[in-house]
Amino acid sequence: MVAKWKAFLGKIKILRSLKARLFFIILLAGIIPSTGMRYAILQSYEDRSINVRIADVQNQFKILANHLIIYGYLHDTSSEVVNSELDQLSNLYDGRVLIIDKNFKVIKDTYGISEGKTVISEEVIMCFKGTSTTNYDRKNGYIEITTPIVDTVVSAGAGAKPEETEEANLAEGVILSSVSTNTIMTTLDILNRRALIAELIALVFIVAIAFALAKLLTAPFERVTQAINDVKAGFTDEQISVNDYVETEHIVDAFNQLLGRMKVLDDSRQEFVSNVSHELKTPLTSMKVLADSLLMQEEVPAELYKEFMTDIANEIERENKIINDLLSLVKMDKKAADLNVTSVDVNELLELILKRLRPIARRKEIEIIFESIRPVTAEVDEVKLTLALSNLVENAIKYNNPSGWVKVTLDADHQFFSVEVADSGIGIPEEAQEHIYERFYRVDKSHSREIGGTGLGLAITRSVILMHRGSIKVMSEEGKGTVFNVKIPLIHPV
Repeated sequence: MVAKWKAFLGKIKILRSLKARLFFIILLAGIIPSTGMRYAILQSYEDRSINVRIADVQNQFKILANHLIIYGYLHDTSSEVVNSELDQLSNLYDGRVLIIDKNFKVIKDTYGISEGKTVISEEVIMCFKGTSTTNYDRKNGYIEITTPIVDTVVSAGAGAKPEETEEANLAEGVILSSVSTNTIMTTLDILNRRALIAELIALVFIVAIAFALAKLLTAPFERVTQAINDVKAGFTDEQISVNDYVETEHIVDAFNQLLGRMKVLDDSRQEFVSNVSHELKTPLTSMKVLADSLLMQEEVPAELYKEFMTDIANEIERENKIINDLLSLVKMDKKAADLNVTSVDVNELLELILKRLRPIARRKEIEIIFESIRPVTAEVDEVKLTLALSNLVENAIKYNNPSGWVKVTLDADHQFFSVEVADSGIGIPEEAQEHIYERFYRVDKSHSREIGGTGLGLAITRSVILMHRGSIKVMSEEGKGTVFNVKIPLIHPV
């Protein structure tokens, strides 16, 4: 039910607006206290008025009780003075007065309808024991009060027993009165109407204040939105600044970082397109030059023709390798969900990679050494990891010195396995080490043609390792060799 209600509120666009929510919060913050204050004041007035009325009535009827004793009214109800006083009190309080004797019989009723009847109730009984009671009936609009009629003159002498004194002070009768609260309720209604009018006037001001505050408080967010829209529309590419709130500052900082990242990506994309164009154009230019040279000669010797065609075939092969590496790199840019993860014997995988690359190493008289500290089985994509590790070992062979060595070391702990590829090659200058994973980047461009490669190998390797939630680090010193250290989780994180 709660989920359905939230879904319903989510469909109402205005309720999702921060300005609307602030407006309603401020509105409720103004209305609820004022409404609560109105009810509290009216309730306080009502309680005070009722208490004052009860105290006033009790004082009047205590005086009346003394008169009833003085004039012996409980034995003879013909006293005009007492009857007149009863009528005055009945009219004054717009109520009814009953005089009840010791036998619980009504000897006087100002309404004249219950005389001679017996009245037995908890309040009357308690009053006969000397305890006055009050009962406010708000629904019917009256207060019921009982007042004991006690002869305060003690007839016992100085030597009377305590129980005889207590007996003498017991109530000889009860005054049961019902006092109307119509005047209090009328005043309360008038006050309530006036309070409502004042509350409505205040409500108008609260609505205006809530609207103004909501607009004022959300203005910085609107400026953030406008600044972002300006950037999106291309009116500006500068960083935006809205420092009104800590929250807007955080949003702006995050957006500026994203904007900076987008600029870097855009620059990288442009550089990548430029590099791709250059790398693809170079073999085509070479092939065109070779082909034009053949076409310009009428009688081309077979040896020259064969030499030129061999060069053209090499350029085609180079072009094909660039395209294949580009396709591999595009695949690497996809999500890690595309990994075909299986349990792989990493020792066996590395032995297979080195077996394929040893013929290339022999041609340069490079010795390949494999050291396995312990058997390792891990959850990896075998095809992609093979490509990544092959690139590292192949680079170690390509950029090595004649009669050098390449050492591959496999180790593992309880969480990761590591592959270290070290060589005795030419090394990487310190200023170039942070760029080696960039696409088409080459440390020594002058020897790139003779060494071969496309400049995409390390970019592909890094992408594969990141897809496996791993890391790659390089340590190198120019002229003293290079060490690449790859670290990958044994269990692929979900």
